Amino acid sequence: MSSLGDRIARAKAAAGDEVAPQTEGTDAAAAVVTATGATPVRATGRHKPGAPSTGPLEDLAAGRRAAGANAQVDAAVSRRLANAASAQQDRLEDVKGNVHAELLKQLGPQLYDSNLDQADLESRVRQVLKDVLSAQERPLSNADRTKVTLEITDDILGYGPIEPFLRDPEITEVMVNGPDSIFVERHGRIEHVNARFTDEVHLRRTIDKIVSRIGRRVDESSPLVDARLPDGSRVNAVIPPLAIDGSALTIRKFAADPLTAADLISFGSLSQRTADFLDACVRGRLNVIVSGSTGAGKTTTLNVLSSFIPSDERIVTIEDAAELQLHQDHVVRLESRPANIEGKGAVDIRELVKNSLRMRPDRIIVGEVRDASALDMLQAMNTGHDGSICTVHSNGPRDTLSRIETMVLMAGMDLPIKAIREQVASAVDLIVHQSRFKDGSRHITHITEVERMEGDVITLQDIFVYDHSAGFDEHGKSRGHLRSTGLRPKFLEKMAHANVTVDPVLFALDGL
Repeated sequence: MSSLGDRIARAKAAAGDEVAPQTEGTDAAAAVVTATGATPVRATGRHKPGAPSTGPLEDLAAGRRAAGANAQVDAAVSRRLANAASAQQDRLEDVKGNVHAELLKQLGPQLYDSNLDQADLESRVRQVLKDVLSAQERPLSNADRTKVTLEITDDILGYGPIEPFLRDPEITEVMVNGPDSIFVERHGRIEHVNARFTDEVHLRRTIDKIVSRIGRRVDESSPLVDARLPDGSRVNAVIPPLAIDGSALTIRKFAADPLTAADLISFGSLSQRTADFLDACVRGRLNVIVSGSTGAGKTTTLNVLSSFIPSDERIVTIEDAAELQLHQDHVVRLESRPANIEGKGAVDIRELVKNSLRMRPDRIIVGEVRDASALDMLQAMNTGHDGSICTVHSNGPRDTLSRIETMVLMAGMDLPIKAIREQVASAVDLIVHQSRFKDGSRHITHITEVERMEGDVITLQDIFVYDHSAGFDEHGKSRGHLRSTGLRPKFLEKMAHANVTVDPVLFALDGL
């Protein structure tokens, strides 16, 4: 007697119906039926002795009924497993809530005691947590106990469900789009992660914990805030009513050990020749602007350039949120301050730049120039404070100059464009432009000299330019590199006045 598959094939040929042959799989179906208690359905196409013979179409229909029944059984199993997992999760959340409340009750003000050492606080929290979990009426498995312990510890001592991502050295950015949606950037790629806050209140509590540690606030009257973590990681938070789908929290992480020029060379962000050249430019007291788009790595490059400053010079850093990690001994760090709840007391970057001129600085480093402080920065560069460095958002070296002009006009002074450009051409010596490529990597693409005014236009000259002609490899990574244009900058004479010389071989064309 022919098999069911053969009869189905004949039925298809006869009816012209393109349906894939159905295999039996009766043993697996029987096991699932036994597990779920469902009524078994079998359709093998075989006849009992003496039973009337069925045609190929009837066999095909029986096979389809069997497949439909098996699909229903699979769906029932999936639903039961999902319900069981949901019930277990609800139980763990209930236990976690009870333990969390009891922990707060027992420790109370100790959690916020500034005189208590962090290590001592962690030890007390873990001991009380162990005692509270042991007193729970409902027993927990070792895996559940470990999970609850870790989540509560992260919530009390850290930043809740995002704490594991802040510890992960491979993650460079954490983005929270409401309590149920968390994304991270790993190796330059954005991915969704399986983590969530309990609710909006839980997320708001975490945001408040971050901003309150540096004396800032976020509420309905001030729903935007820039802050930082103790390690210097940059934090931005937006809460309702501005954030429609729940509070948004963005954390750009910084490495515990700041990246060095050697690290950027290993990443391919710059070459050894350009690193040597930039080192000489900083020691030669050139005024440098680091430009680039958001997330291009400007702050990292600024940190690397700042590391080239000699240790015997007085450095004043000015930032919205202190992120720079300088290892020199003589560093004064200034941070802007937002207005208080009455709308008073704000101190912006421009005021800090003005004040820094009275602090006898050898170098002024501004984390980011984004407003009228550009005018004061140009004034500082033009009044004897050579060697200053700052960052500007822009799409290219030429666009950097246009952005500076626009920001100077924001100061409200009715200055002619030509006067502004003369100030820029006189103050700025070098533009280091950085870009983030599609593959997530970050590269310095232009090292450009700002020469002089020719008519009403500032002349620029590229010293090093990123060569894209090599294309991309099979993984989408750029094969290009930063190459010399063969041109020697005209500011070498200014560097010589600071007793810094540059080997002419640095400017030789590649391959020569």
